[in-house]
Amino acid sequence: MKPIVLHPAAEAEMRAAAGFYQDCQPGLGTRFLDEVSRAGGRITDAPAAWPVVSGQVQRCLLNLFPFCLLYRIENERIYVLAVMHLRREPNYWRKRIG
Repeated sequence: MKPIVLHPAAEAEMRAAAGFYQDCQPGLGTRFLDEVSRAGGRITDAPAAWPVVSGQVQRCLLNLFPFCLLYRIENERIYVLAVMHLRREPNYWRKRIG
């Protein structure tokens, strides 16, 4: 099983979203982080199961929150490029491909 590694900007997005949800309702930020973790588990269980959105980048939708994990499968890891809100700037993450 390949480990999941987050791009530094994806990590920042995840933390910012968790903080936003925590400010909205105590405990909701933790629920968001738990859902990100569950999505990561689904990806590690079946990395190729999720749809390709561009090139080698795939998308796994979160349950309960309007976010997805955009990732690519690499030799030694699964690299998450973005923890993306589904209703904002859909292509901003493309500059992280390198």
